[in-house]
Amino acid sequence: MDFSRLRKTSKVTTEWAYPQRAPLKTGWLRVDTAPDHELYWEEYGKADGEPLMFLHGGPGGACAPVMSRFFDPERYRVILFDQRGCGKSRPTVAANGPEVALAHNTTDYLVDDINALREALGITGKMHVFGGSWGSTLALVYALRNPEKVASLILRGIFLGSQEDLLYMYQGNAATFAEKPYALTEPGAYIAYPDEWKAFVEGIEPARRGDMMGAYKAIFDSRPTNDAERERQLRAALAWSVWEGAISNMIPADEDPGKFGEAEFALCFAQIEAHFFANNLFLKPNEITDNVARLKGVPVHIVHGRFDQVCPLTQASRLVQALEAAGQPPTTYVRTDAGHSAMEGQTVLALTAIMDGLPPLN
Repeated sequence: MDFSRLRKTSKVTTEWAYPQRAPLKTGWLRVDTAPDHELYWEEYGKADGEPLMFLHGGPGGACAPVMSRFFDPERYRVILFDQRGCGKSRPTVAANGPEVALAHNTTDYLVDDINALREALGITGKMHVFGGSWGSTLALVYALRNPEKVASLILRGIFLGSQEDLLYMYQGNAATFAEKPYALTEPGAYIAYPDEWKAFVEGIEPARRGDMMGAYKAIFDSRPTNDAERERQLRAALAWSVWEGAISNMIPADEDPGKFGEAEFALCFAQIEAHFFANNLFLKPNEITDNVARLKGVPVHIVHGRFDQVCPLTQASRLVQALEAAGQPPTTYVRTDAGHSAMEGQTVLALTAIMDGLPPLN
C-alpha cells in the first residue's frame, strides 16, 4: 500500500484517483413486511469484480454516487444501498413518519438486510465490507456475526457509540450554557465549534438542556397536529442535522450546510439517529470490543482523522487496543490530518491506497 502522497497533499483538497461513473444497475429489494421495507441499491464498477458492500453512516445518512470513487472500477463490484428509513429506501421517516419507518429498524434488522442483499445480488463467497462512522459500527457487528462472509474490513472514523461518545458530541456544556455559554465545563465537540454549538443548544429551552438527546428525541417523538408543531419538529431536525454536518469537516469549506440543511434528509437523519442512540445502538455494552476475537482471520484496516470531532480518535484507540489484546492487531492503521468526513483529502488518499493495495480475492 502506497501512502507516500499522504503527507504531501492538502488537508482539505480531495484528489480522486477514479472518475465518477454511472451505476451498472439500480433497484429495490423488499426485505420485510409490516411495514414493507424496501432497500434501494446501486451497483458500480466491474460486474464480475471482487464484491464490496458499502455501509453508509448516520444511522440515517444514505449513500451518494461519489462514495463509489474510493474503488478501482476495473477491479471491484461495489454495492451501495440506503439503510432502512432513509435515502431512496422505502418507507422513509421524512415521507411516512417515524411510527412506520422506524418499525423493525434496529441493528439486528440491518445486519439481516446485508445478508438479504448479498443473496439477492448473487454474492456467494466472501466480500469486502467498507464502512465509515456508523457504517464502521455496522460493518464490525456484521463481521462479528458473519466472519465467514467477510474477506476484509475497511473502516473509517470508528464509532463505538458508548454513552461517553454520545455525550461528547451532543451534551457538552449544554446544562450550564445559559449562564456560562463559553465555559469549558465538560469535554465536547463544542470547544472547537462554539457558534455552531450555540445554534444547536438554543434549539432546546434552558430547563431541558440537562439531557439534550432526550429533549430532541421528545420533539421527534411528538405527533404534530398543526403547521406550528410540524415546523417545530422540522427546526429541531435541522438543528440536529446541521450540527453534525458542521463539525464533520476539520475546516468547513463554506457556510452552506449542504445535504444536512435539506428538510427531507434532516428529518430522516436526525430521527433515525435519535432512535438508535436512545436504544444504545441496539447493542449490548461493549459488544464490539468484547468480541473482536471472532474476527480471527479477517484483516482489519482503519483510517481515522486525528481531528475528528464527531467520532474522536479515542474510539479508534479503544478498538485497536481490543484487537491487539485479542492477538490480532489491525493490518493497517492510518491517522490522517483530517476531521470526520470521508471526503477530506488525506482520508480519501488513505482509503484509496488501502483498497488498491488489498491482495486480490480468488
